[in-house]
Amino acid sequence: MPFFNHNLQILIAALAVAASLPANAQQQGGQNPPMSVTVVTLESSDVILTSTLPGRVAASGLAEVRPQVSGIVTERLFEEGRPVQKGDPLYRIDAASYEAAKAAAEAGLAQAEAQVRAAQREATRQQELLDRNVTSQQSLDNAVAARDVAEAAVKVAEAQVLAATIDLDRTTISAPISGVVGLSQTTQGALVTAGQTSALTVIRKLDPVYVDVTQSASEILQWRRSGQQVAKEANATVTLRLADGGEYEHKGILAAAEPHVNEQTGVIVLRLEFPNPDSFLLPGMYVQVVMPQGVVEDAILAPQEGVSRDRRGRPVAMVVNAENQVESRELTVVRDQGNQWVVTEGLVPGDRVIVAGLQKVSAGMTVTPEERETAAAEPAGN
Repeated sequence: MPFFNHNLQILIAALAVAASLPANAQQQGGQNPPMSVTVVTLESSDVILTSTLPGRVAASGLAEVRPQVSGIVTERLFEEGRPVQKGDPLYRIDAASYEAAKAAAEAGLAQAEAQVRAAQREATRQQELLDRNVTSQQSLDNAVAARDVAEAAVKVAEAQVLAATIDLDRTTISAPISGVVGLSQTTQGALVTAGQTSALTVIRKLDPVYVDVTQSASEILQWRRSGQQVAKEANATVTLRLADGGEYEHKGILAAAEPHVNEQTGVIVLRLEFPNPDSFLLPGMYVQVVMPQGVVEDAILAPQEGVSRDRRGRPVAMVVNAENQVESRELTVVRDQGNQWVVTEGLVPGDRVIVAGLQKVSAGMTVTPEERETAAAEPAGN
């Protein structure tokens, strides 16, 4: 029994030594290496705030072609959906009756001119007779009055010839503007009338095109108070986003703004102008316009994945300081800009914001920061 008790004591002592070895080894080996996190080094810049507004494309010029004289359509002279120039013939109307009307007007003019010549000769003869005291002054006055009436009749006949010529010319319906002509709404042999409500076709001017959007009056006031810098650069910063999410290659300008605020909605209509040399944009197409709203000087663009909310809902970010220790910063965020936040307070240029590994760190911890690659930092949509 004494031997057994002695061996038991030795075994217990050995187990105690073995149990104490890991703790001693940990104390001798030191602490675990710092946690590795991904960071983005921030820079300051002047940020132009933008607002995305929905709108639809509209033609910069639109003309509904209607006949100005009545008659039967004898010919269509254009290809549907093709460009036309101002003055190009589009339709021809049967001109027989209008040619006859012009011929009658010209005959009336010739008759009036003949009467003028006769009246002039009579007035001259009466003047000569009066000079020889052969006739009376009353006869001369009557001859002069007849001459004046004949000259007035010539002017009436000339006006009738002009009106007949205009009607005859209008039997050829021409394009009032340059643009792209649409589908024809009439056919050869159809009867058209002057002043009819239905258009024969529509011509749209597609270069440039307009985009009408609405913006609240309060945002317009903020934009105007933001300074002249935005007004000068607005022409270069108005961009168009298409329905498929892509960006239109040409920049636009603010062409006009309705000088009126809608009393019910509190919005102002803005008209933007975009070049459309390839007729890529079509009237009625849904688009989104990225409008400048103002400039924030020396702002910080912080990645959205590096900003979270505390228990009170305030935006905060975890920053790695010069000693590679984690600090918690409370931020002042103006608004979002793409996949970033526009920050005016809480961050300074050179700060390293943690964007990956936030769940494993807390304030005061020592970490090993690794800069995120540029390609990974860019938004996927770009």
